[in-house]
Amino acid sequence: MSDTQSPDQNEAPKGALAKFLAASPDSVGKTIFIAVAVCLVASMVVSAAAVSLRPVQEANRLKDKQVNVLQVAGVFEPGIDVTEAFAAFEPHVLELSTGTFVDDQFDPTTFDDIAAASDPELSVALDNDPAGIGRKSKYRVVYLLRDDAGDLDKVILPLHGYGLWSTLYGFIALENNGNDIYGLQFYQHGETPGLGAEVDNPRWKALWNGKKLRDEAGDLQITVAKSQPAAGPDFYVDALAGATLTSVGVDNLVKFWMGDAGYGPFLAKLQAGEI
Repeated sequence: MSDTQSPDQNEAPKGALAKFLAASPDSVGKTIFIAVAVCLVASMVVSAAAVSLRPVQEANRLKDKQVNVLQVAGVFEPGIDVTEAFAAFEPHVLELSTGTFVDDQFDPTTFDDIAAASDPELSVALDNDPAGIGRKSKYRVVYLLRDDAGDLDKVILPLHGYGLWSTLYGFIALENNGNDIYGLQFYQHGETPGLGAEVDNPRWKALWNGKKLRDEAGDLQITVAKSQPAAGPDFYVDALAGATLTSVGVDNLVKFWMGDAGYGPFLAKLQAGEI
């Protein structure tokens, strides 16, 4: 046997890493590896950013909610200090079935009534569900606004319900008599741009100002429709053009929350001067 061997025979066996590094940049294995590595790194960066930005997102969400409360109450102005202006509102946790405040049970500044709707201990399933929400929290956070003399000026009530494509979340502002509507506006929805999304149109929102919930007999008459109801113009808001199902959804959710299953007991106490 010859003492001399070819260069290939003298070369030590390559490990997996060495083979990978020596492979052509265009090889299938190296291409797949690089793609997977890039995806992993990108996902870690996105996850880290999401976690680090969560407090900022929560703060922005809270500020947006406060802005909407100010707007529906008619006290928002560009450049206003939102936190300072919002401090004028009194938040209360309302027990819907009794129409009474239960601030001794829950902190109104932190209680999440939307999340509570998913908690079996804090919510009820709805058999009669015209608003299409499935479950209803037993408690809602409401806001009172008083005038300079300390007398009740407006009441801001959260409401939500299903439209055509999405659940609409918003607020309705009532005058201190609990029957005259000052304003209605939604802060979150996914309705069709140019059609159902016209719930955000200032001209349509302005139609709610001055409307009434109930007639003199105490019957709930507020209606969103294409034609005026028999109750008359004081109880009528013209439906959105080309957005019949969204309009029906708004009609249903307003009637639900202003009715006995919603804020009815509270509004009765308000009209009786007990709030």
